[in-house]
Amino acid sequence: MTNPVALVLGLLLIGLVAVDVMIYGTEHLIFLGKKLFEFIEWIAFWR
Repeated sequence: MTNPVALVLGLLLIGLVAVDVMIYGTEHLIFLGKKLFEFIEWIAFWR
């Protein structure tokens, strides 16, 4: 992945999260963060 592609994807992700927070609030982001952390631990177990 080249630097410009990574920069565009990063800015797109940050922008989408910002729009999501403005529209829906932060409660579901906390839930998704917890689930992501559990998933990462599960993946690390199988590594």
